[in-house]
Amino acid sequence: DIYFARQMVSQRLQSISSDLPPDVSAPQLGPISTALGEIYQYAVRGENKSLTELREIQDWIIAPQLKVVKGVTEINSFGGFVKQYEVVVSPEKIRTNGIGIKEITDAIANNNSVSGGNFLEHNREQYIIRGYGQINKPEDIRNIIIRSINNKPVYIKDIADVVVSTQIRQGGVTQDGKGEIVSGIVMMLRGGNGRQVIAEIEDKIEVINKSLPDGVRIEKFYDQSDLIDRTTSTISTNLLEGGFLVIVVLLLLLGEISGALIVAAVIPFSMLFAFIGMREFGLAANLMSLGAIDFGMVVDGSVVMIENIVHRLQKNKGENVDDVVISASKQVVRPIFFGVLIILMVYVPIMTFSGMEGILYRPMAITVAAAVLGSLLLALIFVPAISSIIFRKGVKVRRNYLIDWIKPRYYSGLDKNLDKRKFVSIAAAIIFGLSMIVMSRLGTEFLPELDEGSILVEQVRMPSVTLKESMDNANWLGGNLMENIPEINTVVPKTGRSDLANDWRGVHQTDVWVVLKPTDEWRDGISKEDIVAQIEPFLLTEPGLAYNFTQPIAMRVDELTSGVKSDLAVKIYGEDLDQ
Repeated sequence: DIYFARQMVSQRLQSISSDLPPDVSAPQLGPISTALGEIYQYAVRGENKSLTELREIQDWIIAPQLKVVKGVTEINSFGGFVKQYEVVVSPEKIRTNGIGIKEITDAIANNNSVSGGNFLEHNREQYIIRGYGQINKPEDIRNIIIRSINNKPVYIKDIADVVVSTQIRQGGVTQDGKGEIVSGIVMMLRGGNGRQVIAEIEDKIEVINKSLPDGVRIEKFYDQSDLIDRTTSTISTNLLEGGFLVIVVLLLLLGEISGALIVAAVIPFSMLFAFIGMREFGLAANLMSLGAIDFGMVVDGSVVMIENIVHRLQKNKGENVDDVVISASKQVVRPIFFGVLIILMVYVPIMTFSGMEGILYRPMAITVAAAVLGSLLLALIFVPAISSIIFRKGVKVRRNYLIDWIKPRYYSGLDKNLDKRKFVSIAAAIIFGLSMIVMSRLGTEFLPELDEGSILVEQVRMPSVTLKESMDNANWLGGNLMENIPEINTVVPKTGRSDLANDWRGVHQTDVWVVLKPTDEWRDGISKEDIVAQIEPFLLTEPGLAYNFTQPIAMRVDELTSGVKSDLAVKIYGEDLDQ
């Protein structure tokens, strides 16, 4: 339970806050999200607006409104400059007046607050008295009194100059080679519905755009809606095509149309069991949960049951249909039950996975197990019951020419193999051994590659490089990619880290987000690998640059798998934490 875990950690953090030095703020928990929660990213653009002004609009107008969208846990700002008021103290003046730096900071802090001042009763009504002392402009800071010397107040303006400046930053964002931008990253709440949250964000942004200053607008450059739509479309297509092929094979091979249709009816009912199981365990319908369902495995028990029922009805014509169906069902209950049990046992170890493996693969095991258990109940209960109704007037088995062609060849081969059983056994053992050798050389990967529709180029430069140099090189790359590769929709290089950092990156590190157009807008014969090959020559022009091609979500999965985001990590193992 993530909420219980956060509550426990929060209590521990509060207990240690008093032990921290006065100048150290208490640690805070991050958002209730996952590393895959960056579902929507946008740029804030404005005509005749500086990066500082755009960042102020992003932080104080856009972000607070987007945070109220259901399913959004945090809005991270990246790029631009954060406005601040800087008090430039004159060393000579503070020495002359005997004023210390702490005295100045305390005076500013005490005069930048809102406090209550009791109540005022008037005409049988009560009014709240409030002292409003928040700083709104540099002049407010200049007029703050530090102390009185010889009954004469000493103001901030007497010993310092107050100017508008920007915070020190260690990151920035550019786009399409057109210079720096201010961007926002929407973090989805853990367990949220990505498609629904993105739709509500789009609606909210449409409303926000109407309220922004003239010339300022929000422009999306990345979201996961296309990936979600393509994934769900792939799942739906695969399930429909798989179900159709299973039904066709059943009609061709069973030789009894009614029996084939009975078995085919098991497919949607088994899927119903799968969806019930997903709902009970709180699983969403996605590629991992539904992608492993095999309809051939689902109808396996029903095929055995209907084959035996049809065979017995054809052999015992004239007998009571119910008695024949019951007798036929009893004959195959045991093999059907153990056959399904063996399949379920394969998925039991997967259900015990923990950590990232459990998060990714446990939904698949639960969904398949629910579907297979449902198919077992249907094979043992539904198929016999519906067969006794459908076959009330007997069965009509058509001649199956394909089976007639296969049978004599199979029987002939079976006789020959039984005559040479030792040779066949040795050959099977040799083939099995060779297959194990081949399997050991295939290589492994944690997840199969999923085409996300975007490319991410991880760049690492010399650690001594400046932020400006990194951003200039990244901006040059973005402009050249947009100019030379028409399949690219936008290029957004992110250098360093944001103020609310989800990533601990130095200014020498850049993640280049290459968002591609829909494949139907690509040139003929162009693949994603071709686009990667066209990008690489531009990377080779920068001396000393190390780079790696990946994808946005794939990068996050790699970080989750390794548990490391930085260049260097030290992992300490042991049974006793006190040693």
